[in-house]
Amino acid sequence: MPGADRPNVLWIAMEDTTPRLGCYGDDLARTPAIDGLAAEGRRYPNAFSTAPVCAPSRSAVMTGCHQNAIGTHHMRTTHTNDDAPALPTPYEAVPPHYVTAVPELFRRAGYYCTLDSKADYQFGTPFSMWDHHGDGADWRDDARGSDQPFFAMVTNGVTHESGQWDPTEPGTDDQFGGSVADPDTDPDAVEVPPYLPDTETTRLAIARQYDNIARSDDWVGDVLDRLAADGLAEDTIVVLWSDHGEGLPRSKRWPYDGGIHVPLVVRWPGELDAGSVDDRLVSMMDLGPTMLDACGLDVPQYMSGQQFFGPDADAREYVVATRDRYDESYDMVRAVRDHRFKYVRHYRPGTPYRQWIPFRNRHPVMRELLERAREGELAGAQQWFDATRPAEELYDLAADPWEVDNLADDPEYADTLARMRAALDDWRDRVDDAGDTAEAETVRDRYGGDDQPETAAPRFVVNSPNHDERTARTSGLELDGPATLSLYCATQGASMAYAFADDPVKNDGSDPQWELYTGPIELPEGETAVRAKAVRYGFAESDEQVGIFTVPG
Repeated sequence: MPGADRPNVLWIAMEDTTPRLGCYGDDLARTPAIDGLAAEGRRYPNAFSTAPVCAPSRSAVMTGCHQNAIGTHHMRTTHTNDDAPALPTPYEAVPPHYVTAVPELFRRAGYYCTLDSKADYQFGTPFSMWDHHGDGADWRDDARGSDQPFFAMVTNGVTHESGQWDPTEPGTDDQFGGSVADPDTDPDAVEVPPYLPDTETTRLAIARQYDNIARSDDWVGDVLDRLAADGLAEDTIVVLWSDHGEGLPRSKRWPYDGGIHVPLVVRWPGELDAGSVDDRLVSMMDLGPTMLDACGLDVPQYMSGQQFFGPDADAREYVVATRDRYDESYDMVRAVRDHRFKYVRHYRPGTPYRQWIPFRNRHPVMRELLERAREGELAGAQQWFDATRPAEELYDLAADPWEVDNLADDPEYADTLARMRAALDDWRDRVDDAGDTAEAETVRDRYGGDDQPETAAPRFVVNSPNHDERTARTSGLELDGPATLSLYCATQGASMAYAFADDPVKNDGSDPQWELYTGPIELPEGETAVRAKAVRYGFAESDEQVGIFTVPG
């Protein structure tokens, strides 16, 4: 089995979570499982998502490319004309043809890849990415070979923004079962950010977040226990992370640290020192390149992420986060951060920070802010809630971790401001920031019109000394001797997959467990029915093709 001596990889993905964890020094946290993982591995206190909202951030994690480099920067890229009348409906982001998702690269190397279960990475859910995607999918699947290494990702939505909502209030929608009316965490014990009103509503929302992190910690413990029970803990790189920061107003959807600072813990027995801490800056798009390199696989040159441990690890000077269209509201904000300073650039200065995002407006703290704004009692939130934006913001994070004292006009920081401006300009030039192009224009350029393109159907090519290529393109061939089968697709950048129609483990009829096509397929003796289809990320799947081939015994 290719790669059988390589380490396994397990990604444990939380949602909407800043490092409110015991191992990060939070005394109010109840996180023994995550703290234990950190005690056995390495903690990264300076890890940041590329976007303060899930789908763009996850697209960067899954591709190793910043979302603004590949056109997956808007949230969301599948919606109807009622939401955005200038756009085709529906549509998905179309990354460049050379971009291949990290799990698909692992599949090509012989890994068994599973996702349980949230996808949400902007370009649909290509069947080529995973051997098994669904509830309960993991390394215990019967279809995984006994010595086959695995790449498994498990997700948990308990800490999602909606878990901070009061489930007894009308109009709330707790999407992941995380919300409770009366949390166990004492609301009087939580710390309230100075840019939010210090009220019972705010304190209850933060207390619910602590409760949900504790519940998520129980889930993490269960996952780690299963791994240990299967005797796989010593052979598996375990990575715990969150897709972005927490769901409070001015955190989620904003590139301040509350929206992009995430936990990152890695355990790799025998390779990373137990209980170690690495202060380097990490961008979450670095996850894929780091895992590929750790497992001895090539890191594609197009990836802008870089390794944060191992012999090829490099130190970042900056991390970059962006804000573009989120749900119904267009925006364009860019932020660059080093170890001490954060620079934020608004491309619509003079407009309010507040935008109309109905889903966000259901948050109890946002509801309270809207009500207080009507009554003229915003307390500490005036700074951002009703204010108009400056062109630039600059924060000294060592002195001002909440990012409330804008130093952009302070002459003492003129040199720092110039340096951070230049860093952002350099990054935008290097990635050719996709936010500079109107979304409708981008979509029509990638689609070649208003309608989503369909991936070309794969074609069968039999490799046999008794059949030339022209004849081999047909189905129902009776061959004279041993043969292999190749697949070909005319769509640039498409991935192909196949299934044997009579495989009792991997083929349940309508939706088989597709095998990723990586090279010629050995045809067994007797009659074999082969199913095949293709997909390019962001395109519609091809029609399924079926070929029947008979090899004499």
